[in-house]
This record gives sequence, C-alpha cells and structure tokens, in this order.
Amino acid sequence: MSEHEYFSAGTESRRSVPGKAWSPEEPQRQDMLLRYLGAVAGISAARARESEPEPATSEAAAVPDEPGPAPVLRVRDVMDVPAVAVSGDLPFTELARTLVREHVGAVPVVDAKERVIGVVSESDLLAKAAVEAMEHPSGPIDRLRDRGLQHKAQGETAATLMTAPAITVRPGTTVAEAALTAARGRLKRMPVADWQGRLVGVVRRAALLSALVRDDEHIREEIASRILTREFHLPQGTVEVTVRNGVVDLTGRLDRESIPRLLAEVRDMDDVADVLDHLSAA
Repeated sequence: MSEHEYFSAGTESRRSVPGKAWSPEEPQRQDMLLRYLGAVAGISAARARESEPEPATSEAAAVPDEPGPAPVLRVRDVMDVPAVAVSGDLPFTELARTLVREHVGAVPVVDAKERVIGVVSESDLLAKAAVEAMEHPSGPIDRLRDRGLQHKAQGETAATLMTAPAITVRPGTTVAEAALTAARGRLKRMPVADWQGRLVGVVRRAALLSALVRDDEHIREEIASRILTREFHLPQGTVEVTVRNGVVDLTGRLDRESIPRLLAEVRDMDDVADVLDHLSAA
C-alpha cells in the first residue's frame, strides 16, 4: 500500500466508525496524528536509505544551486523548561494535588541531586485509589490477577508509586529519535536528562508532533516554488494550490500529459495526507 493509499484508507475508516459526535477540533486532531505517523514512518525509511552505500558521483554532477539540508531539530529546541518534578518522599495526596495543579498526567521523580529516578502518573495514583476502594478479591484467580495492583496500593510516596526506570531522552537527541522513543513507549511526556541523569526539561508528544509535521503554509510554499516553478516551469497562477490539514487541492488548466506527473509529485511529498485533483486538461 502506498503512503497515499495508507492516509486515504485511514481517513475513510475513521469517519466510517459509528460513535458519539466529534468535536469541531477532532477531525484536525486525527489528521495531525496520521501525519505524525507518516513522519515517523519516513524517519524509518530515511534510516534504511542511509544504511545503503551511496553511488559514486563526480563533482561535475553536483548541483550547487540546490538548497542545503534543513537544520536538524533537537529535543532542546522543543522541550519545556523548567520542568515540574517531585521528590521521592512526596506523599500520595500531595502527588495528586501536584498533577491537578500543573494540569499534567505524569511528573518525573528526582533524587536529592535532581537525577531522574522514575515517573509517577495518574494511572499509578488511580491504581492505588481503586484497590483501596474495592473489596478484597474472593478467589485465587482474582487474587493472582490483582497482585500487581495490590502491590501498587501499598505505596504511600512518589518513590514507592512511581514507574521505574524512567524513559528519558537527552537535550541533544534529534526530534526524530525522540519521536520514535515516545511512540515505542506510548508516552505523552518524557523527561529530558543530561549526561549525568539530571532533569533539565520535559518534552511533550504534541511538541514533537508540531516539530515533525510541517504546517499547511510550508507545504503550499514548497509545491509552488519547487514543484510548479522549478520542476514544471509553470507561470505563476497556472495552478492554484490550497492546503488544509495536509490535504492539497490543485485547481487549474494543464496539458494532459503533465497532470498525472504533477499529482504523483505532490502525493510523494512529506506531510501530504491526500491530494484533491481539480485540474483540467488544456
């Protein structure tokens, strides 16, 4: 399945699933998540290409007028500082207040030297509260199934309730690498630690998403400048380009042979979710 078919199938399947009515922001959020997945897939593909030997090229074949590669974004460029953290001896009730006050679902736990030793989340606190509120399991199967929760419920401080070791990233880690780490761990927030393990910030999945996925205006500018002007040599105004949530709409008149090639070029662009063809043959 091509990338275009992947995005189209995903969009269609989401909209065909019955359920409660979406909020006005939900379609855009879903499209952004699909574009994020496409960006992460592109990272993996780029890794595979980098591992392949490059063909020998002569200096004469170089194209000096081509723009150089875009600066590589790193975690330090998108992380939140200062980071909210708690000490290992913070009581359960204060942990709950901290999460509510800071409007976060998880916080790093640090030791006296500010080194990250774990992460405590709403799930950890809910597990404790739920076990304390429910009746004791009646049968051996129930007791075995809930053993982990029972153990979690015995904790009273951040150090005894946290999940450890914490998954952290370095400030110099690329946004692409951090995105893969977040995807593998299904994490919404990750502590950022220096080489000594000390907390220096927190990076949010939403920040990684924004850094990886170009906005609509940047996509439109690349289509207009690189594809329409430099590759197809079209006069300005020949093809009108609009982009919304990664969906490109092309309108205008073009010779019949060029239309399929133009559509293919646009569909192959990073961050393009779909292409609407409103072109007519000249």
